[in-house]
Amino acid sequence: MARIELKDIQKSWGAVKGVSDVNIDIEDEEFIVFLGPSGCGKTTTMRMIAGLEDPSEGAIVMDGETMNEIDARDRDVAMVFQGYALYPNMTIYENIRFPLRMRGVPKDQHDAKVRRAAEFVELTDYLDRKPGALSGGQRQRAALARAIVRQPQVFLMDEPLSNLDAKLRQAMRVQIKHIQRELKITTVYVTHDQIEAMTLADRIVIMEKGAIQQIGTPDQIYNDPANTFVAAFIGSPPMNLVEGTLEGGVFRAPGIAVENLSTRHSGQVTLGVRPEDCTVTGIPTHLSGTVYGVEPTGDVTYLTVKAGDKLIEVKADRDYRATLNTPETVTFDLTRIYLFDTATGQRLR
Repeated sequence: MARIELKDIQKSWGAVKGVSDVNIDIEDEEFIVFLGPSGCGKTTTMRMIAGLEDPSEGAIVMDGETMNEIDARDRDVAMVFQGYALYPNMTIYENIRFPLRMRGVPKDQHDAKVRRAAEFVELTDYLDRKPGALSGGQRQRAALARAIVRQPQVFLMDEPLSNLDAKLRQAMRVQIKHIQRELKITTVYVTHDQIEAMTLADRIVIMEKGAIQQIGTPDQIYNDPANTFVAAFIGSPPMNLVEGTLEGGVFRAPGIAVENLSTRHSGQVTLGVRPEDCTVTGIPTHLSGTVYGVEPTGDVTYLTVKAGDKLIEVKADRDYRATLNTPETVTFDLTRIYLFDTATGQRLR
């Protein structure tokens, strides 16, 4: 398939800078996800890989060949978009077949290729229907089959599941990952959904304001966030971040006191702890506050405790119940505490 290198990529529109100093090597057959909020530069970066946008500076290299001057149609990449982009007047069979016709693939190969692609996405029984007769999930699978049929070097997927409901998104995530593993095609996937990123990616590239914040495996991103942006963006609910002071290894903030922390740092710091690393204890420990919210979900109860003016999220036992505005105490797992520089947001090691 293809190895992709992005070298010192910049993209500007006049004084507006969309992408800054993007450097990354995407390995052959890797599934890499660009993750970040709207406007962070992730889609622009993918469009530059596709050839739909030209970088202002830097080089895009595929298998050792610089692609900056190569037209999009000659880059051997297939794109799957948020919108299905199917031709409504064509059957699903003809929609999937369309790229073969456009690329001049011999007609005697079309039927086998179309049916193989349809089988990958479980659409064999729907090939004679038109897009309007299919559900949203089926239309997205048809768009995926149209990309598969070309057998490209690279898949580029831009928010392909955003229009689907939660149950369909979960099913399609499983299908996309299975297909990518089967076909062994290098895949670049863009999303703002951290669940998609965590479940699909070999590596995640987190972007904010056009710049890369961190690159790593899902486990690395989750367990070793580089800064407060990454810490808050990954996790559901996200990491609790509390500003306070650290002196002599003791962190203090209203309603919170945590001892036995690092003595290498002092001053204004931000303490981070994930909701699953918090435990309701019933005795005074690291946090003392009042119950602000209780949300049973079946397998877990989400508890919100107010300490000072800060709301702390806790994943409590499924049977936990409490009355609002009553006192509650919480213990933090000290092996899972993170410290960040409050001024810069960077992790304190």
